[in-house]
Amino acid sequence: MNAELIEFYAKDGVILNGYIMKSKNKTKTVLIEIHGMTSNCFKKRERVISEVAKGANIDTICINTRGSEISRYIKNLKGNKMLAGTAFEDIEESYYDILGIIEYALKLGYTSIYLQGHSLGATKIVYSYIKMLENNIKEINSIKGILLLSLVDIPELFKICSCERFLPFAEEMEKEGKMLTLMPEEAFIHPISVKTYLKYTKYNKNIDFAQYNKKDYKFEEINMIKIPIFMRWGNDKELVSIKTEELVELMNNAIRNKKIDINYIEGANHTYTDKEDVLANEIVNFIKKLDK
Repeated sequence: MNAELIEFYAKDGVILNGYIMKSKNKTKTVLIEIHGMTSNCFKKRERVISEVAKGANIDTICINTRGSEISRYIKNLKGNKMLAGTAFEDIEESYYDILGIIEYALKLGYTSIYLQGHSLGATKIVYSYIKMLENNIKEINSIKGILLLSLVDIPELFKICSCERFLPFAEEMEKEGKMLTLMPEEAFIHPISVKTYLKYTKYNKNIDFAQYNKKDYKFEEINMIKIPIFMRWGNDKELVSIKTEELVELMNNAIRNKKIDINYIEGANHTYTDKEDVLANEIVNFIKKLDK
């Protein structure tokens, strides 16, 4: 992989990193990739997408958000250290990460930006785009498409995993001001702090916009996105509680945006293991149709 490591600042001054992969021919189009829980920008899926995009004269920027890995320290411009990683992140702070990398891309001269997120990264993309709309952020005009890979209903996932039974413990820790305390091991599929647990189970109003199981749900937040939308899931061990085929039909009917490409990849799991090339080519074809 012929890529250049980068360092940039989130909008609130947190120092983050990642890599940029450039095509042989100069282009004004860039795909920004946002990973999911406990992940990072160097996973095979992101690498394969970058390589296929490069062959189609599309540059890619893959970043490590403040939620990358299980736990780690991050620093801000003042040199202050803060606990971060999936176990300690506040998902709403992803807005600063995404706005920061958009500004970075614009300074590099890109004019057509495509935002792609996987799993929790897809949740971050939708949340951040809506917040940019609400805040009248001018940089939003450079975003030409939204790509959501395996968008999960996070609050519903916690219910499926029977994680909500630990809510009394989390609320007691909150009362005691112990927000960075780790939840009991059984509280989730990986280590998670009280702060992060409460954001997903109790204070989740701003990210609870993928309620696939709710009858007659209108998907109002996603329907606020007027630019083209690409959505994919797998149909093998995907992290949704209804059949993927039914989910795809539901979303094609529920999303009013006429510029949508919503489907699933046969045989793919939640991380698209061994289906990365199929996914990458569908992503690139979507961008190429729009970027003529």
